[in-house]
Amino acid sequence: MGALGIFAIRVVSIAMDTLRFMLVMRGRSVIAWVLGFFETILFVIAMGAVLNNMSNPLNVIAYAAGFATGNTVGIWLERKLAIGFTRMSVVSTQRGLALTEMLREANYGLTEIPGRGKDGMVTLIQLLVRRKDVAHVEKLILDVDPEAFITAEDVTPMRRGHWEGSRQRN
Repeated sequence: MGALGIFAIRVVSIAMDTLRFMLVMRGRSVIAWVLGFFETILFVIAMGAVLNNMSNPLNVIAYAAGFATGNTVGIWLERKLAIGFTRMSVVSTQRGLALTEMLREANYGLTEIPGRGKDGMVTLIQLLVRRKDVAHVEKLILDVDPEAFITAEDVTPMRRGHWEGSRQRN
């Protein structure tokens, strides 16, 4: 097997490993098991090819380059798949009521919390959305309040409440 084959196998195996790790973090154990199984087979094949021909430095370089590239590809794939949920926190100084009404009309479950910021009263909105919908929700928010302060973090839901999902988006 040539250096190009080693590179390709390593890219695929490390991309699978990156996805597997992300799925483990999100509690998707069955899919993580399947990815781990096949990733290990590819690892053994690539490592065997390198060890069988240590006199060819291109094999070692291809192995290392495949590892590095596989990390990047795995991260890109994981972002495209966007599995899981994100908690978005929105702070609005002026348009809190308009934001909550618009988000509720769009069928997003949220919690509205009055608060006090440095310059006076604010509205803090907490909502949980599917990761694949984060960019869409951010656009909705900024269309209503371009000055809104938005943060996001991945979460693992323990129990379901009201989740957007009565309609499907492509």
